[in-house]
Amino acid sequence: MSPKTIGLIAHTGKIGAGELVNQLRSELEHAGVTVQLESETAALIAAKRGHTIAQLGQIADLLVVLGGDGTILQVVSHLGDRIRPIFGINIGSLGFLTCLNSSGYREAVESIVSGNFAFSDRVLLSVELQRPGEQRDAVLALNDAVISRGEISRLIRLRTRVNGEPLTEFNADGLVIATPTGSTAYSLSAGGPILAPESGVFVITPICPHVLTNRSVIVEDRSIIEVEPGEPDYPIYLTVDGRSPELLEFGSIVTIRRSEKILPLAVLPQTSFFSVVRQKLKWSGSTI
Repeated sequence: MSPKTIGLIAHTGKIGAGELVNQLRSELEHAGVTVQLESETAALIAAKRGHTIAQLGQIADLLVVLGGDGTILQVVSHLGDRIRPIFGINIGSLGFLTCLNSSGYREAVESIVSGNFAFSDRVLLSVELQRPGEQRDAVLALNDAVISRGEISRLIRLRTRVNGEPLTEFNADGLVIATPTGSTAYSLSAGGPILAPESGVFVITPICPHVLTNRSVIVEDRSIIEVEPGEPDYPIYLTVDGRSPELLEFGSIVTIRRSEKILPLAVLPQTSFFSVVRQKLKWSGSTI
């Protein structure tokens, strides 16, 4: 794929973001690629015109996102149903989802112009919150849906079903339902396994469970997962891909299933998922 039109989106709070935007824009346009800027990105470099992320999703062949994993999650949340391929350049911290660091921007330009990159198709979650007497539209998640307690330091009870069959009532600080992409995020911090992107499963990971036998459960990604509060007395919140939390009233049900949408995430030919894991988690093997 050699894209003709690029949508360029930067985390404008990152040091060096403006300089990197100018460099990428100049070199891509010099190579004959049309570059369209997101509004805040345009303002960062005093460009005259910018677009919303949703608009870029309609006009661009490829979105080039400058930031970390959180920036990519934010972009996906604003695309709605118009999911576009994403090429990530890391000016954040960990950067599991990005192709290159900002120092390798010239390699990024060469790869984009020549089409010398591939796509890793990433499964998305469809997360639907149903409150008593109210039906909400489902939202998309690349990483995870997290159901957790509020400020009160107390365990919560979460009744969980898979394909209509009771799994268990988790007594924990919360629950993470993650895609393979999200398995290296909050789920991993909570003790969950790392899942390869093509594994075809989701993972349900309790956060600090009270019962030691409550451990991560891996289910087929065609499963329908339902979670509801098990008691009415304490606040419980739903957070999707780190967005603003929503209060779950007693009687609410969160339904999580695989979305029909897929995110094509750019990867370089010489880079494998496991090489990224080794690098980011600093797995260097035994020194004995």
